[in-house]
Amino acid sequence: MAKHLEVVEPAVAPPVWASLRNEAERASREEPALASLLNSVILSHDRLADALSYQIARKLGDQELRAMSAREFADEAFEADPAIIVAAEADLRAVFERDPACKGYVQPFLFFKGFMALQTHRVSHWMWTHGRDTLAFYLQSRMSEVFQVDIHPNAKVGAGVFIDHGTGIVIGETAVVGDDVSMLHGVTLGGTGAERGDRHPKIGKGVLLGAGAKVLGNISVGDYAKVASGSVVLKPVPAHCTAAGVPARLVNCPTCEEPARTMDHTLAEMVYDYTI
Repeated sequence: MAKHLEVVEPAVAPPVWASLRNEAERASREEPALASLLNSVILSHDRLADALSYQIARKLGDQELRAMSAREFADEAFEADPAIIVAAEADLRAVFERDPACKGYVQPFLFFKGFMALQTHRVSHWMWTHGRDTLAFYLQSRMSEVFQVDIHPNAKVGAGVFIDHGTGIVIGETAVVGDDVSMLHGVTLGGTGAERGDRHPKIGKGVLLGAGAKVLGNISVGDYAKVASGSVVLKPVPAHCTAAGVPARLVNCPTCEEPARTMDHTLAEMVYDYTI
């Protein structure tokens, strides 16, 4: 008799919102002192969008823009463009998967300023694209004050982006950041000071930007490339290559397959003898 092969379905990660709620319920039991916080920010809501707008309002509300108004603006953006929440979910998953210090989804949702700065930018970018420049700039200003991250409202940022630590990150007006990028603190995607108009970097998919990396000017960093910590990049970086140094040189092509996912900051021992 012929044997039937058992079909094994690939493992599917549980939905982010369900996991976030489960973690919050467990944390609430384990740390009763934080039960009220966990309930108000996460457990009292039915959707990730509602919890996220509450958290943005809680973090950014001040005397000029009350928390209730901040939440209304975030809700407006989320309802008008559901892709913002899809991107936020991908961002949250990226933090959990790539940060070895991250123990779950509650940790970045409540405490990681890189994640919250990025979600604030997504709201400010929506305001910017709908002609509400002044409010977009206000959100940018509050983001900078609260999270020490400065992203111009016009900058375009993809989904599944991981901003680790966050402190000192600057992303300019015409910069573009692709999907699945990872960057550490002190990264600058800036201009050279000698250009007008489209003057900021274009970062490809899956790129890893090390701590303190500076990419300056309207240049491209190709998909799955890597920029080493402390480097100053003034010329384009080909896809799948690593740039390191001041000024940056190519140190290995190809680099590791998905540097932003592996968070592998190591460099090849041999440095090519040419500049990018």
